[in-house]
Amino acid sequence: MLDAEMLAAAEAVLAACRAEGLTVATAESCTGGLIAAALTAIAGSSEVMERGFVTYANAAKSDMLGVPAPLIAAVGAVSEPVARAMAEGALQRSPAALSVAVTGIAGPGGGGPGKPVGLVWFGVARRGGGIRTASEVFPGDRAAVRRATVLQALALLLTA
Repeated sequence: MLDAEMLAAAEAVLAACRAEGLTVATAESCTGGLIAAALTAIAGSSEVMERGFVTYANAAKSDMLGVPAPLIAAVGAVSEPVARAMAEGALQRSPAALSVAVTGIAGPGGGGPGKPVGLVWFGVARRGGGIRTASEVFPGDRAAVRRATVLQALALLLTA
């Protein structure tokens, strides 16, 4: 699943983080660990990649990242508040300086009114620097949505 563009993006993140002495934690749902896989595919990534949380199930988001179950029940796992809480939880549960979180609907099913297939929410947090969120609706099949999500998550890490 990893391709040259994903690996180049991961290398750019690693180089930027290395230059600033920053470490990264990932909190992934719809990508199932692909962001962490892209980062760790690069030799020397252990200087930057601190840990990754794969929290595919809602219970995992609560257990591993501290996302309140009532929040998930109220707004759904694929939402801005949950992406924010995931990014925050990854920082709280690691010594990393940066975190990126993704939660989305990769398809082919699972979409509905207001939450189409391809919708992904991102959260990016920097210790002491706040949390930014963003959403995208990516076209294509499951593989295309997951690939686009990884690329966007890495791009957001670069700007953090």
